[in-house]
Amino acid sequence: MKVKDNKIKESLGGRIFDVFNIIFFIMVILVIIVPLLHILSASFSDPILVMRHKGMILKPLSFTLDSYKAVAKNPNIFTGYRNTMFIVFVGTAINLFLTVLAAYVISRREFMWKNVLTVLIVITMYFDGGMIPFYLTVKSVKLDGTIWALIIPSAINTFNLIIMRTAMINVPESMCESAKIDGASHMRILFTIMVPLTKATIAVLTLYYAVHHWNSWFHAMIFLRKRELFPLQLILREILIQGDTTMMTSGSGEDVALIGETIKYATIVVATVPVLCVYPFLQRYFVKGVLIGAIKG
Repeated sequence: MKVKDNKIKESLGGRIFDVFNIIFFIMVILVIIVPLLHILSASFSDPILVMRHKGMILKPLSFTLDSYKAVAKNPNIFTGYRNTMFIVFVGTAINLFLTVLAAYVISRREFMWKNVLTVLIVITMYFDGGMIPFYLTVKSVKLDGTIWALIIPSAINTFNLIIMRTAMINVPESMCESAKIDGASHMRILFTIMVPLTKATIAVLTLYYAVHHWNSWFHAMIFLRKRELFPLQLILREILIQGDTTMMTSGSGEDVALIGETIKYATIVVATVPVLCVYPFLQRYFVKGVLIGAIKG
């Protein structure tokens, strides 16, 4: 006895769309991967061969670790790493704690002014006072010249706060009401019910905040004066834009210029690898955490 095939046949238009969709995303992947591969290959290549080569470098030219050895000689790299790690871990912890607290408040139905407060918060996404008032505010509270100027002023991101609020609104209200009947306080409800049920969103916001702190250099350039407080990205900026490789090179002027080029590539790799290593552990939460805002406004 033959069993009928109930599969829905895809239309010709649907197949054509799938083909173009696949081609498009392959091109996007290549646009992202090829430059990364060029930087990685150049960082492991002989400086002389890199200077002579024209076009993209897709594999190391005479494999060598000289550029990474030179980077290891620069004390500013390790100081920058230390400062950046402090900013990332402490800053992200403060970001998440305050974002979760604020999101819980404006997501509660019984909070009388939640709609007004939400509107005022959203307005800050579109209007701000500008860089000069921001600088004067940070300076007036005595944060100028300290590493806290990179953490405290950006303690809550409005967009991330709205995402967190939406996630908490989607938690069934009956669970919170049951907890209240049992005598649970708001803090207990927040940390025993809300946080576990919104861990996917929290994981995504952790990635958002951590990457923001890791890549941040502009505020450091404005507020910091002492080099021992510079984050890694500001050190990287000096190396790439100003060509400051003097602390990592030695020898004749020609040798310095040659290895200076590959040092730039090696420094980019050193500054990028940690973020690439963290992302796979949070990737499984990414889609679920971001798209939760599409369920309910």
